Amino acid sequence: MLEQVGVRYELLLLDADEDTEALEVMLKNEAPSAYVRRVTGLKLDAATARLKRRNLPSAPVLCSDTTVALGRTIYGKPDNAVGAAKMLHELAGVTHRVLSAVAIQCGRRRFEALSVSRVSFDAMTAAQIRDYVATGEPMGKAGAYAVQGRVAVHISRISGSYSGIMGLPLRETALLLRAAGLKI
Repeated sequence: MLEQVGVRYELLLLDADEDTEALEVMLKNEAPSAYVRRVTGLKLDAATARLKRRNLPSAPVLCSDTTVALGRTIYGKPDNAVGAAKMLHELAGVTHRVLSAVAIQCGRRRFEALSVSRVSFDAMTAAQIRDYVATGEPMGKAGAYAVQGRVAVHISRISGSYSGIMGLPLRETALLLRAAGLKI
């Protein structure tokens, strides 16, 4: 997605002993916006520490995280097909929020933004949910779906950032990069 807006980047892949999924633990009574901002900040802290540990040249570091919420209920990544089907059953026929936080560390300065979009699903039959889950696409996805994937035929309305729903809100990212003094 960064290539789409002309941003040159290098991946700062995890070390073998790192587990970013462990950073995504939800705290009791945590609001969805606080959750996604906190997780993004933790991922950014881990990435900047990784940059230093590897003695790499100083460079801006960008991280993001996305979650799906219905009211105050946070829908993370499903653990299995049963969990995916349960999430989709709860999201079918209603409008929910997709929250994507993005943060950039540039030297000692940190820049953060939050994108909130709304997605409306058609009502889905048990068979439609079962068939979608059987594709494997819901696994590893917040809310058990990929907006750019097969579930798109069940989305009746989107309000907000399509790229944010995909996982990286490009407008907000561009604004942060500019605020950090980077040219895009």
